[in-house]
Amino acid sequence: MTQDAPVDPPGLELLHAGAAAYQRGEVAEALRIFEDAARTTTDGVRVSALINAAAMADELGDHHGSITRYREALTEIPADATQKRASALINCSQAWQHVGALDEAQAALEQARALIAGEDTFGSLRVACLLSLTAVAFHRSQWTRVIELATESLDAAVRFAPESSGHPLMNLAGAYFETGRHELGIDFARQALVAFEAAGDLNAIAETQQNLAVLLLRLNCPDEAEDLLTISQEHFERAGFAYRAGVGLKNLGFLHERRHDLDRAGEFYRRALDCFESSGAVVDAAAVRTRQATLAYLHGDIGAGQDLLAAAYRTYADHGLGLHCAQLDYWHAALLEVVVDDMAEPPPGLLALGRALAAPAAIAIDAVRYSLPNGNQREQWNREVADPAVRLAFRFATLCGDGPLVADLIETQCAGTTLDMSRAEPQRRLELPLTPLEPEVTPPIDDTPTLHLGAALAHVAAAAGLPVSPPPRLALAPDGHIALADYIAAAERKYGRPVRTGQVLPA
Repeated sequence: MTQDAPVDPPGLELLHAGAAAYQRGEVAEALRIFEDAARTTTDGVRVSALINAAAMADELGDHHGSITRYREALTEIPADATQKRASALINCSQAWQHVGALDEAQAALEQARALIAGEDTFGSLRVACLLSLTAVAFHRSQWTRVIELATESLDAAVRFAPESSGHPLMNLAGAYFETGRHELGIDFARQALVAFEAAGDLNAIAETQQNLAVLLLRLNCPDEAEDLLTISQEHFERAGFAYRAGVGLKNLGFLHERRHDLDRAGEFYRRALDCFESSGAVVDAAAVRTRQATLAYLHGDIGAGQDLLAAAYRTYADHGLGLHCAQLDYWHAALLEVVVDDMAEPPPGLLALGRALAAPAAIAIDAVRYSLPNGNQREQWNREVADPAVRLAFRFATLCGDGPLVADLIETQCAGTTLDMSRAEPQRRLELPLTPLEPEVTPPIDDTPTLHLGAALAHVAAAAGLPVSPPPRLALAPDGHIALADYIAAAERKYGRPVRTGQVLPA
């Protein structure tokens, strides 16, 4: 007696067809196929089609439509379908991130972590969850957590999903670059590109080319950056990736702004803003408005520049991005400085505005270095990021004739960095769902020295240094007033970040 071969569920061929279209880079066609499958199938095939359609919509820039599809899928996933539910939650978190809803993204990821925490069979899913948690930390400028999660996810990727190893490498690149370790950041970005090329992932290759171009552009290497931006932009526009096309347009605008071709820069920024607004990527839209404000100031249109900066600030504040708000205030003050320098007698109101922006921003930006894990990172952050902000605060304090503020700034800068011995003990590893287990597919370790090197470098780079605490509040003689008290209060109120401990130190 022969046994009948298992019959594929109806509509499964549509899922295969959609996946094939995506692999060819035809994302819009893949979305059409998956939506057709969601309309015409039932049960597990329909749920899978909804999830895949949501992922395609997110890549095409329809982030709100993506979230709607994910929510619909989550209501239909059976309670015992752990893997499918966790996967949908992780993917949905990425769409939430694109619209700046970081709390919702975090909540989705925590649900996914809870679902797979006790399982030993979801290695690739664990990698995806870690990568999304890293992205949330990246959005919130939590650089120490980014490095910890990226290092952890690189270990997991090499073990469970070697084709994904480029993602944690790129996260490490971004985190180290943002904390002043530029050469290490570029090195990790190049390793990420090699990893994706080895995996043959065309979309990831283009994303990494774009990300590497951004880093090179910030290091004033415009020619190499332009080559990478042009190549990746062709891919994103051909594939219909609205969000990534917007990122490329924004950076092409910045490249031409650096070359003083302001008209062309403005055109790129307008196109980028259209992409981001149409897809609901509000945080990215705020970054473009900041660049547009810079062009407005350079054209002498201060009113338009201030309106654009105010709109960007509201977006960052509404989404709890305190460090972004501080950096925006610093940039606003820097633009005002350019205006002031061109005036024989700057109006007192303009000088007071510069002071009100620069001083709290400098305090908040300076406080970031105390959260970094080693002395080299703190020194570079201080030299390349915090020191220019503090100098600008000094400048406006001087221009305003504000002797007490100048004196307080000098006292606080002379106070130095305080060792936090309570945090000097070896730190416990993060409790993440990464129980060791043999991968289903053994990574080709002998043939991938780049991935081997990347993991090793990540551990060396993340080695802990002397931990420090935020500085205390200084009580200054002869009257015992707290240095910068009003500006400290303003910084913590405006940016939602602690910038001083509760300790009071006589000075």
